[in-house]
Amino acid sequence: MRVFFDTNVLVSAFATRGLCADLFSHVLLEHDLVVGECVLVELRRALRDRIKVPRRTIEEIDALLRDSPVVATPESHLHLGISDPDDEWIVAAAVAGRADVLVTGDSVLLGAAPRSPIAIVSPRGLWELLRQKDRAK
Repeated sequence: MRVFFDTNVLVSAFATRGLCADLFSHVLLEHDLVVGECVLVELRRALRDRIKVPRRTIEEIDALLRDSPVVATPESHLHLGISDPDDEWIVAAAVAGRADVLVTGDSVLLGAAPRSPIAIVSPRGLWELLRQKDRAK
């Protein structure tokens, strides 16, 4: 499965222990991570400004994520009517990266799921989806 994490999920994965960190590790080991350049920009800013992560650590996180395919910000978004224009670019990048699922904790993005050409789920939703796939094997 090709998985695209939104910025908020990656911040949680790197800043705390818990579901997002576990999902990130699982995806790296068992699935294909797809990363958007727009997410990397937001992630660096969030780690630096909100969480006060040292520059060297941010560079290491960026390098780790760049080991996966990185999708350039698309030239246009999908016009899904999402109230936050930045979120339109997140969905567009996930679609351009041929991700199977976009994982986010953002309620606005989760609310756009019915209009999206890609599955949009919460971290808990991805966990359940992965469990179902494992059971089907």
